[in-house]
Amino acid sequence: MSEEGPKRDGFHKVLVLNSTFAPINITSWRRAMVLLYKGKASGVEFNGCLINGKYRLPEVVRLTGYVPLPYSEVVLSRKNIYRGGSLTIDHVVPRSRGGGETWENMVVCCARCNNRKGDRKLDEAGLKLLGTPYRPPSSLYLHMTRISNIPKSWYDYFFKNN
Repeated sequence: MSEEGPKRDGFHKVLVLNSTFAPINITSWRRAMVLLYKGKASGVEFNGCLINGKYRLPEVVRLTGYVPLPYSEVVLSRKNIYRGGSLTIDHVVPRSRGGGETWENMVVCCARCNNRKGDRKLDEAGLKLLGTPYRPPSSLYLHMTRISNIPKSWYDYFFKNN
């Protein structure tokens, strides 16, 4: 397979894990190959494609040494709450009734449902949440939710504890 092979297959990103198997980055397949070649990472999952007919193309690599990362919470912002479409932000418990500006109190919904709920609580409006609102574990997690054609092997590292 030539260098263009991964692009033809539709997905050419690689998940980078810390030595503890925690996801820390998404990189290009070329950068992942450099990490493997230099011995800075080892292949964990491969997609079956070959580069130049002899090097397996990784989907997931793990760094050989631990890289300490500063803890950073995901910022509460409209961009980080929306996941697409023509959605609106709604407070589960309205601010006028003591609800706060927190991940656990904000959800996205269609404008019709938001207007139907108005300034009431869910049970008063006869509505139920499809899931429980939560703070995303990392900004990498949010980035991953916006990517299409994610390899199934990535899900084990993002959703195994959720």
